Amino acid sequence: MNTLFDKLHEECGVFGIYDKTCDNVATSAYLALYALQHRGQENCGIAVNDDGVIKCHKDAGLVPDVFNREVLEKLGQGSIAVGHCRYSTTGNSSSINAQPLVVRHCKGHMALAHNGNLVNAAQLREQLEMNGAIFHTTNDTEVISYIITRERLMSSSIEEAVEKAMHTIKGAYSLIVMSPKKLIAARDPNGFRPLCLGRTESGGYVFASESCALDSIGAEFVRDIEPGEIVVVEDNEMRSIRTHCGGKSSFCVFEFVYFARPDSIIEGASVHDARREAGRILYQENPVEADVVIGVPDSGLDAALGYSQESGIPYGVGFVKNRYVGRTFIQPSQGQRENSVRIKLNVISETVKGKRVVLVDDSIVRGTTCARIVKLIRDAGAKEVHFAISAPPFKNPCFFGTDIDSRDKLIACRMSVDEIAKSIGVESLTYLSVDGVKRIAKDAKCGFCVGCFTGEYPIAVPDVVKKDKFERKLSEKAK
Repeated sequence: MNTLFDKLHEECGVFGIYDKTCDNVATSAYLALYALQHRGQENCGIAVNDDGVIKCHKDAGLVPDVFNREVLEKLGQGSIAVGHCRYSTTGNSSSINAQPLVVRHCKGHMALAHNGNLVNAAQLREQLEMNGAIFHTTNDTEVISYIITRERLMSSSIEEAVEKAMHTIKGAYSLIVMSPKKLIAARDPNGFRPLCLGRTESGGYVFASESCALDSIGAEFVRDIEPGEIVVVEDNEMRSIRTHCGGKSSFCVFEFVYFARPDSIIEGASVHDARREAGRILYQENPVEADVVIGVPDSGLDAALGYSQESGIPYGVGFVKNRYVGRTFIQPSQGQRENSVRIKLNVISETVKGKRVVLVDDSIVRGTTCARIVKLIRDAGAKEVHFAISAPPFKNPCFFGTDIDSRDKLIACRMSVDEIAKSIGVESLTYLSVDGVKRIAKDAKCGFCVGCFTGEYPIAVPDVVKKDKFERKLSEKAK
């Protein structure tokens, strides 16, 4: 969990490109990962296919830290590439868990990049280990690679192996697989995580977690990959396998609330518009009298704008964000840790002094950081602070790629709304309703998963929280 901000994190961003006329697919992957950096900031990697030979570079760190011109040149001049940036939800943040994962087996090499969590990864891993499999990482992606490799031995093609593997793996996965000759994208039948298709100016194909990655390389957005769909690109021609399509979609609604970049279009809906709509509905459900509306950067800003537009309360710029403070900002002492929010956020006192302030944010997870933000506004002279959250309270763990790992870390599971308001020091605290959050993406062509709010999941989930299960198991074996 980010020590500076009490926020949730999504597992990763994935990207793939197949373009025989592209001068340098590694550079395209680099630019796309830069655009997807918000989805994962712990490690990243790129694998390039140069005439059947796969070269890969990956390490811990941000995209510009892991890659430079020399590294990109060493990856070669291939026509296919896969990229990945990661925030760990299953598997620790060690560089051994960085992706893409490159696998060498008797029917050829492949590289995999995966976004999401499998709900049956622990069971599959145990079965594979009992049959002699040796794992080098602690993430779900290696489990997927073993299942695909096993099916490949009995299949006529890599895409057939992926199609068969999808009968076995359960949960959330937006997956990109690169073989010596093909690029394959697959999305789980529920469509928990985003994955889209684009075309380059030279006629190549690209896949990405979000459309903003396509924009970064000048590619045209074509459509979203459908839940359950497998798309295969070979010789610059595309075909689709739809044997797993047709079920009820359950897209993670928090992609619209917080995870995705506001300039992305997902499932036919603008993320920016969805966040503004969240603010509008939030005011409709919970009207408050105030003098100014401000948002917590960055995802709270759009919702604050919508709240202001619906309420007629003026919108104000309340914070200046220090863009140069990274996630690994050094906090040598407890006192400095307590003041860490002041390093990253400064209040514009002229906006809030002597006023009744509506502070809009996307979530409260543990409650520690929001209390510090409220104190900043109080110290700047605000007369009242009303906290408005553009999502329902988090009360349940997520099993599909978000790091809500247990209920005991969620403040909404320990306190009532009034108790939370008192603990963070605000006059009132309001949340968007579950019904309201389902309505924020008006043009979205999908259903939504709201299990983290309701405890009702679209597929069966494990009885125990899976996070770090692999690390605990390996630690127990080592004793």
